[in-house]
Amino acid sequence: MSNTRPNLVYIFADQWRRQAVGFMKEDPVITPNMDKFAEESLVFDNCISCFPLCSPHRASLLTGKYPLSTGFFTNCKIGCDVRLKEEEICIGDVTKAAGYDTAYIGKWHLDLPEMNLTDNPVSGARNWDAYTEPGPKRHGFDYWYSYGTFDEHLTPHYWMDTPEMIKVNQWSVEHETDMAIDYMKNHDKDKPFTLFLSWNPPHSPYDQVPEKYKRLYEGRDIPLRENFSLEKSVVGVGDPFEGDYVKALENTLNYYAAVSGIDENFGRILEELKRLGLEENTIVILSSDHGDMMVSHGLTSKNIWYEESIGVPFMVRMPNKIKVGRTDALFASPDIMPTLLGFMGLDIPNTVEGMDLSGILTGIKAEEQNSVYICSCPGSKPLLEKYKKLGYSPEQYGWRGVRTKRFTYVVNKGYIPEENKLERYIYDNEKDPYQKSPIMISNIEDNIVAKELEGELKGWLEKLKDPFTI
Repeated sequence: MSNTRPNLVYIFADQWRRQAVGFMKEDPVITPNMDKFAEESLVFDNCISCFPLCSPHRASLLTGKYPLSTGFFTNCKIGCDVRLKEEEICIGDVTKAAGYDTAYIGKWHLDLPEMNLTDNPVSGARNWDAYTEPGPKRHGFDYWYSYGTFDEHLTPHYWMDTPEMIKVNQWSVEHETDMAIDYMKNHDKDKPFTLFLSWNPPHSPYDQVPEKYKRLYEGRDIPLRENFSLEKSVVGVGDPFEGDYVKALENTLNYYAAVSGIDENFGRILEELKRLGLEENTIVILSSDHGDMMVSHGLTSKNIWYEESIGVPFMVRMPNKIKVGRTDALFASPDIMPTLLGFMGLDIPNTVEGMDLSGILTGIKAEEQNSVYICSCPGSKPLLEKYKKLGYSPEQYGWRGVRTKRFTYVVNKGYIPEENKLERYIYDNEKDPYQKSPIMISNIEDNIVAKELEGELKGWLEKLKDPFTI
């Protein structure tokens, strides 16, 4: 087979927010390779993680479906039967069927933790981790150097095609980049390839980053975001930060250091593509699965509707084929798979729920969405046990919303049914980019914008058969 179709290199980091890259001129992060890449790419300024949590986004990314449609109302974790089912059709399945070599390197987090099945897995997996054996659970990815989820960035481990754990003493980003470069050097040159590279940093623990990247920020006066607060916002259900200003600053600097480390290794990938003569015929995407609050609004982590959580970077480059510049088109997790397949000229499965926006990549005027849907459900073990006793489904609670180019609109029922909570909020992201002044809606009829956005949200709930009612 002649390699006439484009290669695909999809690189995504975990918990990396859209604001934390130099060219965005928001967080003061040192990212020279990404900044240059952005100048050569199409940058999506409104790329949204529709369920800002690892497993739900990953399921959506690979299937082109919304997370609840794939059964993902929370992460793959102990005490919860959530995993990517074999019958789902993923981008790896499609590209393999089209004759591509396929590879997945790094964090997977889409399989059932092995400790849900046995206290002593043969693979050595512990906690939420899992070895995914060869076969349909790998969804078309033939070369496999991966793990479920394991947050030891300086001493990572992996599995290939047996349960024998491969332990490594090297920063995970650097090691996985080494493996990706080896794969690109050695793949079948007569076939196009699909390579997914999933880096865990800048995900916590934030201090697990090589010292050379931390030194980049020594002595610098680093301002924290305008919405930084040590007090949890009265609005929302996110995780409160439990620490002081010194700890918040330390975490932030280490987070930035990890992003700078990612930048250096991303540069290595780009350089190798050029050296191998693959640059012109390769689609390269750099993105993430969700953001990180990093003490904005007094919150840490993710899984909340603020921009620091739902906003992800998305840059895509293919020289002379993909338009260079920036777009404000709304683009969410389920739209990625059909957009890439559409651009690559491959069939889009009829199971897909996302939108093919490949016309935007080529500069052709394409239909855009009025809004994208965002959501979150209760997922902690104590809450799930409580829901089971009460006869409730976790999908009936949490929060749902829509994000338009200007507004974020959220309906929050909270995570505890007994509270009978029903709160509505509007954020005008144009006038209030740091979302410091939400408008609480007590009567939809009194606010024209809220009424319109409520209609948008109801349309999404109906379309997706979401059991959340408003």
